[in-house]
Amino acid sequence: MAHVIALAGNPNVGKSTLFNALTGMHQHTGNWSGKTVETARGRVPDYDYTLIDLPGTYSLIPHSAEEEIARDFICFGHPDTVLVVCDATCLERNLNLVLQVLEVSPRTVVCLNLSDEASKKKIRIDTEKLSERLGVEVVSTVARKRSSVRNLLKAIDRAKPKPPYCIPYPVVVEDALEELASFLRPYLAEGVSVRWLCLQLLFAEPLFLGQLTALLPDGLPLTEILDPLRQRLQELGFDRDRFADMQTESIMREAEDLCRDAVIYEDPSYRRLDRRLDRILTGRLWGYPVMLLLLALIFWITVKGANYPSQWLSVLFSRIGDWLTAWATAVGVPTLVQSALISGVYRVLTWVVAVMLPPMAIFFPLFTLLEDMGYLPRIAYNLDRPFACCRACGKQALTMCMGFGCNAVGVTGCRIIDSPRERLLAILTNSLVPCNGRFPLLIALLSIFFAAGNGVIAALLLTLLILLCVGMTFGATWILSHTLCRGETSSFALELPPYRRPQIGKVLVRSVLDRTLFVLGRAATVAAPAGLVIWALANITAGGQSLLLLISGWLDPLGRLMGMDGVLVMAFILGFPANEIVLPVALMTYLAQGAPVELGDYAALKTVLLQNGWTWVTALCTILFSLFHWPCSTTLLTVKKETGSFKWAFFAAVIPTLIGALLCILTANIFG
Repeated sequence: MAHVIALAGNPNVGKSTLFNALTGMHQHTGNWSGKTVETARGRVPDYDYTLIDLPGTYSLIPHSAEEEIARDFICFGHPDTVLVVCDATCLERNLNLVLQVLEVSPRTVVCLNLSDEASKKKIRIDTEKLSERLGVEVVSTVARKRSSVRNLLKAIDRAKPKPPYCIPYPVVVEDALEELASFLRPYLAEGVSVRWLCLQLLFAEPLFLGQLTALLPDGLPLTEILDPLRQRLQELGFDRDRFADMQTESIMREAEDLCRDAVIYEDPSYRRLDRRLDRILTGRLWGYPVMLLLLALIFWITVKGANYPSQWLSVLFSRIGDWLTAWATAVGVPTLVQSALISGVYRVLTWVVAVMLPPMAIFFPLFTLLEDMGYLPRIAYNLDRPFACCRACGKQALTMCMGFGCNAVGVTGCRIIDSPRERLLAILTNSLVPCNGRFPLLIALLSIFFAAGNGVIAALLLTLLILLCVGMTFGATWILSHTLCRGETSSFALELPPYRRPQIGKVLVRSVLDRTLFVLGRAATVAAPAGLVIWALANITAGGQSLLLLISGWLDPLGRLMGMDGVLVMAFILGFPANEIVLPVALMTYLAQGAPVELGDYAALKTVLLQNGWTWVTALCTILFSLFHWPCSTTLLTVKKETGSFKWAFFAAVIPTLIGALLCILTANIFG
């Protein structure tokens, strides 16, 4: 039977990189039973090892579904070895998890990853001294180096079962633990850590208490000894919260003692540099201006960098379309089928690719770069106070940032928020920030009507619009937290990782493969059938008019009320599968074409729009409704999956749409 190794560790310690290095391509992913949390497991080549990559956790005292899974597998999954991965640049903080694992797991190996980063920062760790103090194997590694991986595997081979580590607690707690342990020892099976079990039983949460009592024989009169012990501790001031604080304080004190003269900072200047950067990037004076400048810079690079590749792709796809038409004619494909597949499906699909791919290929690497450097947690820190004022969680700032790339990704990212109420708040408001698919329309209208083609002005205006979206997110969150999602604000631990030099190759792989191509593929799967539907509406006539024109005529009163017209309202409705097709559908209707069209430059686009009655007010209302309207179908399906309810998917669609409609009506009445 394969030797099962549980891979545990804090977030951002290189655990996934180490997992990939150990397993190579011999791995697969899946969801835990009854959970939306994804995990990975793999086989170590040439070793009879099965590696289970547990979700990142700071503690075995869980605050989220991910941490519950890590805790339950380590405590009740009976892994043969627990491999705890630590960040060598901030070992004291990571030892919190190590010590908790050592309390429960008889066979543990500690991996000090990122040791190359520690060396650059002149941090020297005496692994032999640390190993002696902990009583387990301690190995320094660089996950990207094969020699480190080999040394780690040898350490796993050498690891032997050890008695549980004993963290010293206050005397009154130690007395209670010993009294409970004396009572339980005769009833416990071999391999169960008596001290750890007693510690958990004293003040366990009700759900966890049920799992703990499963380790004990049926009929054991546990309450007869537990109730007096709990009463005695409560009289001494140890209620559940104080007990948890005591555990944390004791573990941190033990970690400090373990690291004393085992972790040596030969050059503490790097710490001073980190603190200086934090005074700027998280300070009250400069924190927000720097965020805005970085946001504007990213948008400017995206706007300027995406234009030319989009044009090249459009030209390329247009030529391919001509070749496909010529080939279909040559082989005798019926004209109607040609039109449906090439003018309908192909043109919509290639429009989505040409419009989405360049900005995503720029935006996602820049976003991942900030993440890899350690700046995104600083954004969450800066925005924690505003979100706390809305009775929400500061981690919502991270999921909001993810929404700029793709709202579906942002909704999935809400799993990092521990509180179910605050996670729901983040899910319902994620679509109030524009996804990547809305940027082309926003950039085009800003450039044509408000920025006179100036990329810098367009980027600054886009930044102001993003600020409006963030403000709306705060407002909607506050209202929801006082209505549909009432409840108390929870606290959370946010680690500010050290600043790191980004790994460019890793950034490109993660951003291009994991994000850009993933989102693009998902958009393409809905754009293709949408193209066929749009083509059918444009080519099926009734009373001498296409269904497209008839529907836009019926919607025209609503469009005029909102400062737009029926064509735009219809285009937004047909853009439900993918926001990228809103503009081409509108242009197709204006030009009475039977297939989506694209115009070569902004001047030609402006001419068409002006000829169809557009003014700057029309453009402004279109921009506002593009920012605030129902999410795409992929996002709503993701909301349904994450919440398990069509009701919350309905609210996720209605909330931004109501905001957008009200803003458009007000704008049209004030300036129209």
